Amino acid sequence: MKINQFGPLGVNPYKNQMNKVAASEKQAKADKVEISSAAKQLQEVSPITIARQEKVESLKQQVQSGTYHVDSEAIANSVYDFYFKK
Repeated sequence: MKINQFGPLGVNPYKNQMNKVAASEKQAKADKVEISSAAKQLQEVSPITIARQEKVESLKQQVQSGTYHVDSEAIANSVYDFYFKK
């Protein structure tokens, strides 16, 4: 024989009301973000970034015009220094 619960026995109106209150309290709280002074300094554009951008633009123009020359000896020296003169 199977017995099902019918009626208000399975319902707790006080608990339902408390769940609604708790949900509204959770929504009221908001996150707060603070950016440190070090992070603000990192966000600023540095002169190095500007100089690098100018160099990249110059190299792009040289490649497009066909005047870019690769110095193979300088590359070989840099690779050698990197691997053998740590």
